[in-house]
Order: sequence, then structure tokens, then C-alpha cells
Amino acid sequence: MTSTPPTDLAVDARGLVKTFAAQRAVFGVDLQVRRGEVLGVLGPNGAGKTTMLSMLATLLPIDGGRASVLGVDVARDPHRVRRLLGVTGQYASVDENLTATENLRLFGRLLGLPRAQARARADELLEQFGLTDAAGRPISQFSGGMRRRLDLATSLISHPPLIFLDEPTTGLDPRTRGQMWDTVRGLVAEGCTILLTTQYLDEADQLADRVAVIDHGRKVAEGTPEQLKSSVGSSTLQVRLADAARTSEAVGLLRERAGLAPSASPESGAFSVPLTEPDGAADVLLLLRDQGLSLASAALAKPSLDEVFLALTGDRTTRTETMRTETMRTETDTSTEEVA
Repeated sequence: MTSTPPTDLAVDARGLVKTFAAQRAVFGVDLQVRRGEVLGVLGPNGAGKTTMLSMLATLLPIDGGRASVLGVDVARDPHRVRRLLGVTGQYASVDENLTATENLRLFGRLLGLPRAQARARADELLEQFGLTDAAGRPISQFSGGMRRRLDLATSLISHPPLIFLDEPTTGLDPRTRGQMWDTVRGLVAEGCTILLTTQYLDEADQLADRVAVIDHGRKVAEGTPEQLKSSVGSSTLQVRLADAARTSEAVGLLRERAGLAPSASPESGAFSVPLTEPDGAADVLLLLRDQGLSLASAALAKPSLDEVFLALTGDRTTRTETMRTETMRTETDTSTEEVA
């Protein structure tokens, strides 16, 4: 929990809880965002990132805990909170049957801008996001990247001091992602505070001043990207076996015989081994060779957020069962209290 005075916080959430029917989605999360910073929230699918963001944005009621946005209590004064926020969700909120210009002017009018001011603001945002040439085309003809840029533009119509970006670059090609990153950096340079949820480790590394990792509705780590990387070791040995089918065998061997904590990446068929000292790489390679595990490649590098992510959220099956048990226990305790 940060020691920053509340007056310096754009978001101050303490003990946030959200439950849907019999499933608890968020377990007592504390989250603080300082004014003028970018806080990245990382987590796998279903971790509770969007649910947490929706509570802070007044889109879902808070079942437990409390939160304030720029000093305004989220539960007590949701209308004031909404006037302080710009929100870009995972899916475009624009009307596909309208043009880009019509969408922006409509949002401007809905936000209470006079007609002339809504027109001027729409033109300004179209130019800022490189959409002037496509301003008269219906959104149905836009590419995915153009839609995301327009969606972000709509959230900036009222010049909000705080912006929530929920996985803003999901599904975009690398070039368009880079353009969105430049846009986010520009907003920060103008004084905006940004809460960014993402599944892209490089995105958080590039944009975030601090990172919070959410898994199964709990905050499991928080710090600067460098602090989180250091938490898994000073170096990482990245290994790919000649026989990818033996990856699990190699990971188990290193855990049992060397007391290490390697993380496997199913997508790449490789695994990484966090090391306290770079010299430990030689011992790992010798152990693999002695067990007849031939290498396709091996490289020593500084830890990345990928290693942090896998180290903190890797064993999802076991953690899921644990969380289900805790949810059932919580519900039982609550029911007992109500009966009493």
C-alpha cells in the first residue's frame, strides 16, 4: 500500500470486492494511482482487471471496500466521478452507422457541449488522431486500428484529467500499437493520469511508471517494471530443448534437483530459469546435459516482465481450485453471520 498522501492520488481504492452470484471476481484489492503517472494493471484473462476498472468507473457497484477518484467518493457521488473520467473499453463504443465526425459531435453534445464547441472539438480530435481524411466515412469501413483511435478520441472530448484504458491495443498490428503508444505518451505529457489494463507485457514495460499484477481477483505484486523484474532474479536463462516434448521433464528436474523455479511458456515450447547470479547458468546447462536433455538454444538475459508474469500467475489450475475453495469458505462464513 502506498504512503502517498491521498491529496496526491488520482485513484485511491481500498479493499475492493466484487461478487457475481456464487463467484467472487475481486478479492479485497488495494490500488493507488498517483496524479500524472501511468499505472499498468497486468493479468491473464479472467483475472478481474476489467471488473475492477468497471467498479472504479461507476459501471458496476462496489460490493465491498471503498474508492475515490480525484478525491470524489465513487459510491457516494458517481455523477461527479463520471465527469472526471475518460474511459476506453475493450470494445468500440462508437456507432458504426455514423461517420467519425458524426460520432464525435454526438458524444460532444451528449456531454453537454454547445453545438459550435462540439463541432470544434470533433475537428480537433480528428486531426490529433490522424483521422481527418477518413472523417466522412462510416465507422463500418474503418480498420481495427482506426476504430481504436476513434474510441480513444471519444473518451477525450471533455478533456478528462484521468483516463481508464482497458486493453486499448488488443487485436492491433504492431505498427498501429506503436501509434497508440505514442498517443498515450502524448496524453501523459499533457498532464493526464492513466490507468491501463493490458495483457501485453511489452506494453506495460514501455508505458507504465508502475505495474500491479492481478491474478484470480487478487493483487499479487506491485512495483516499477524494474523492481518486478529484479524480484525473479538478476538474470534469466532462456532455454529451448531439441525435443520440445521433454520440456516438462526438464522443468521438473530443475525444480527437484537444483531448487530452481523455471517457468514454461506453452506457446513457444521453451522455458526460462531465474538465476540469482549469471554464473549459475553453467550449472543448469550441465545438469540438463547429464540427463540427456539436448539443447536447441540457450541464452542468458536480464529478466523481463514475461518472466515476472509467468512466475506470479503460472500454475493457474492449482490457483483456480484454491480460489474456488476460498470463495466457498467466504460465502459460508457470510451466510453464518447473516443467520446469527
